[in-house]
Amino acid sequence: MKIEPENRSALVDAAMGRIPCDLAIRNVRMLNVFTGEIYAAEVGILGTHIACVSADPDGSGTGFPVEAREEVDGRGMFLIPGFIDAHVHIESSMVTCANMAAAVVPQGTTTVITDPHEVANVGGLDAVRYMIESSRDLPLRVYVMAPSCVPAVPGLEGAGAAFGAAEMEAMLDMERVLGLAELMDVDGILNNSERMRGVIDAGIARGTFLQGHAPFVSGRRLNAYLAAGPESDHESRTGGEAREKLRLGMYVDAREGGVSSNVGTVAGAVKDFAFLGNLCLCTDDREPEALLRDGHMNLAVKSAVNAGLSPEQAIRCATLNVAREVGLRNLGGIAPGWVADLQIVPDLSAPKPVAVFHEGRLVAENWRLTVALPQRSFAAESLDTMKVEVPSPERLRIAAPEGCGASVRVNVPAFDSPDTLVTALAVEEIPVRDGFLDISGDPDLKYVAILNRHGAGNMAVGVMRGYGTREGAVASTVSHDCHNLTVVYDRPENAVVAIRALIASRGGHCAVKDGAVIGLLPLPIYGLLSPLPCGELVERVDAMNAALRSLGIATKNPVMRIVCLALPVIPKGKFTDRGLVDVDAQAFVPLFAAD
Repeated sequence: MKIEPENRSALVDAAMGRIPCDLAIRNVRMLNVFTGEIYAAEVGILGTHIACVSADPDGSGTGFPVEAREEVDGRGMFLIPGFIDAHVHIESSMVTCANMAAAVVPQGTTTVITDPHEVANVGGLDAVRYMIESSRDLPLRVYVMAPSCVPAVPGLEGAGAAFGAAEMEAMLDMERVLGLAELMDVDGILNNSERMRGVIDAGIARGTFLQGHAPFVSGRRLNAYLAAGPESDHESRTGGEAREKLRLGMYVDAREGGVSSNVGTVAGAVKDFAFLGNLCLCTDDREPEALLRDGHMNLAVKSAVNAGLSPEQAIRCATLNVAREVGLRNLGGIAPGWVADLQIVPDLSAPKPVAVFHEGRLVAENWRLTVALPQRSFAAESLDTMKVEVPSPERLRIAAPEGCGASVRVNVPAFDSPDTLVTALAVEEIPVRDGFLDISGDPDLKYVAILNRHGAGNMAVGVMRGYGTREGAVASTVSHDCHNLTVVYDRPENAVVAIRALIASRGGHCAVKDGAVIGLLPLPIYGLLSPLPCGELVERVDAMNAALRSLGIATKNPVMRIVCLALPVIPKGKFTDRGLVDVDAQAFVPLFAAD
């Protein structure tokens, strides 16, 4: 697909010098992402597209004067394409599309490929429409991938919607939808399940991009997964994974996320490959404080360079490679007829743009947005999606089996480390008092409850190890991917307080100690997003993280600790609103283990 200019004939006239360009960018060293060269150039822009590139790298007289109504002096700095994020969930930044643009455009990101499956799991097709509508007319180009696995694993969890082939067809008809988002039901795909075959066939029939999701999938299983249709993966956590996937023709989207950052590992493992056309960069999930303090795609580029890629390679992985991956034929490079998404940077190794252009318009300078964002309101932003009742403290206790004696064997998920999403699944002997499980003697054990917040009424209760809190309760409606209300607690009374607070605030994060709320981060839009600008939201996140640290969570970003407890696609033991899941087996396991 090409992004067409308003008037291609006028673009030709400007290139021929018959009419002046709107803008000329002069005195720059241009990075040519097609060849890897850097040389002096002038770029002429008409409207949204590049009309001409005047350069003479071989000294053969190919340069020519570029006439323009306005000009920008690059002061000898580097001109590179705007960055393209190959895969991102805007919802993970907890901001609206407009506020996302305000945060990332000054850092050189001019296009994102977003998968709105977080809001889709809550609000269905209407939520997808909201993301599309709210991303119009921004200085950030937002392309959408149709959420393909809503819910992620049918039968194991309850979401606010269920997407099949019909929903895929509906979304593929929506504007700016490029294809199917991460096809994460690997077992369903490998077993040719009716649901996943129908979803994939809907995408194949349209000739769209099929985005994959294949963590730790290798060998025969990876071959079969690719044969089914998916084309990419952003879940490579090891160098071996990345090398195998690239060798099989897969696009590898190396991820610089907030929780999982794998760019360094991936880039370091593949830097010796002669061809890296299928290596791309993405962020996947980045929290608001990480966006503002650490960076966006510019950070991914820096990490790739630090791991051994040349700056030229790293930038191509964040621009042209991504555009080619998703089928955008005139985006991500600097050439006549290509979209004028550009940035001027002093340093290629750690790009920090002094000027960012989106569709030929200067939209950011010196790390600040220079254009006004549209001021609009949407009905979706006032919806109350908290369709859940407050359980009694008694329901949040766990009754032991009759006749079990002084203790009982319990299946207990346990975090492998403080900074991982992966959990083990082990059997532990837990004391029984007055007929209920008693974890009071082991501060590393906590109760977990998952409450369906989409009106189904389901609730599952269990025990886990290694979450990190010493006391109190932590609750959140940010709970991938179904985003049910998740609460980790020492006593039921604390859990009830946290649940009430989240219902009143239409969702978000909450921390409770001794029966009182000590931290609250409201996310009233689908229980996932805040209407606040990113800078203001960071202050709220900081306060929330401080409250969580006071309860004992010592991770880099405490607010993210809870968000994957109910995600039954990341090994090994996870809770959903329907019970305890053995992720490897993709099956429920009983709370109480057999003797």
